[in-house]
Amino acid sequence: MTDKSRVLIFDTTLRDGEQSPGATMTHDEKLEIAMLLDEMGVDIIEAGFPIASEGDFEAVSAIAKASKNSVIAGLSRANYKDIDRCWEAVKHAARPRIHTFIGTSPLHRGITNLGTEEMLERIHDTVTHARNLCEDVQWSAMDAIRTERDYLCRVVECAIKAGATTINIPDTVGYTLPSESSDIIAMLLEKVPGADEVIFATHCHNDLGMATANALAAVSAGARQIECTINGLGERAGNTALEEVVMAIKVRKDLMPFTTGIDTTKIMHLSRRVAQVSGFPVQFNKAVVGKNAFLHESGIHQDGVLKNVETFEIMRPADIGLTETNIAMGKHSGRAALRTKMRDLGFELADNQLNDVFVRFKALADRKKEVYDDDLIALLTDSTANTDHDFLQVKWLRVICGSDGQEAELKMLVDGVEKTAKCAGDGPVDACFKAVQAIYPTTAELKIYQVHAVTEGTDAQATVSVRLAEDGRIVTGSAADTDTILASVKAYVGALNRLRVRSQKTAPDADVKSISYKL
Repeated sequence: MTDKSRVLIFDTTLRDGEQSPGATMTHDEKLEIAMLLDEMGVDIIEAGFPIASEGDFEAVSAIAKASKNSVIAGLSRANYKDIDRCWEAVKHAARPRIHTFIGTSPLHRGITNLGTEEMLERIHDTVTHARNLCEDVQWSAMDAIRTERDYLCRVVECAIKAGATTINIPDTVGYTLPSESSDIIAMLLEKVPGADEVIFATHCHNDLGMATANALAAVSAGARQIECTINGLGERAGNTALEEVVMAIKVRKDLMPFTTGIDTTKIMHLSRRVAQVSGFPVQFNKAVVGKNAFLHESGIHQDGVLKNVETFEIMRPADIGLTETNIAMGKHSGRAALRTKMRDLGFELADNQLNDVFVRFKALADRKKEVYDDDLIALLTDSTANTDHDFLQVKWLRVICGSDGQEAELKMLVDGVEKTAKCAGDGPVDACFKAVQAIYPTTAELKIYQVHAVTEGTDAQATVSVRLAEDGRIVTGSAADTDTILASVKAYVGALNRLRVRSQKTAPDADVKSISYKL
């Protein structure tokens, strides 16, 4: 890379982001998100961990074949089997990359039972093997921040000599501070022979809430690749948020004279779509893409914005693709108006998708006085729940609530066979979930049940997220409806459908499960 002001954006939503418990995406969802990232201008898409399962391998391979602009990377541990499997998946890409790693800190060396010299030999051999397969090889020192500085210099030098073209310095546990993040990059660039001939990357986790600050500090010190995810998705407290670092670079050019290749007007659409397919709603006060990011309630703020928007807004909603108008649609709106509105919101619907959403829109318009932008986006969330192709389908629900008790009567299709159940519970949701279990017995444990009002008012739609865990597998189901109880049942059933699919299609080998690949 000759342009020293250019910062590469490496998106790992589909790998590190999907490792967040319950954020598992289907094959089609992964492919869709990858194509949106490709269109937005992401430089490198880490599509997955090919050896983890056949499903992951197939997803990475499909993304590699479909990509148009982005480099497609796959993750592999430091062994030949992983690297070969990774190459088989990414080799179909116009611009493939093998990303291999090993834990270099004393803690991780203890886990792998490798001495310092043995680890250096492993790094040299595996990076060399990867480079013999692929010209673009990224190497990561997992837990680099807690690795002794002298030893970190040695392993980085070893990886460079073996042929790595990108060196990643991950803050695997979100432990560092901005000053330390920049100092480490500066030290490596100064001390390691050949450091000026490769690209240094930063990969920060948000355990102490400083992932964005740490990533930007690394860039200021000379790193030229930021690893991040949409909405900051990721295990534990998440990763550096793509939208935050990209907009920080865009807004503060006076202090950060860098550029990215990101079309920022596509950020909001991607944020919404990732939230939908992952089942992880964006917190209202989330920087850049949160619902409240451009809202002003304080009288002083409102007065200032009305007189000059720059008094309290450092970026325009349009910069991230947020529509500036929120015109409500109603029961008299037609298909053409709905298609135009959805396009304005960033959703290009095929005819069959439009027809499905239009039917749901009309039904919603009959129940709500006005249908707003957020309602339409929620309809897309609900359009993936309780479809005709699902193994479990909700057909009919009646709930009786009162001081004398709560009772739910439910009719479902189980693989096309109609079944009914009537159950009492501590509340309406409890009664409904017991009815589902009576029809389809399960050992899955309910981990999270969340309800979010889409808009204001008593007729507002509710978006419900349900997270289930069973035998080490964690899935999330989401649904939306003006009937909160019905949305809850559809979300619960949707999670059960996902759990069933994962138990059938996902079979990681035992060795993969035993070794961390968090970076």
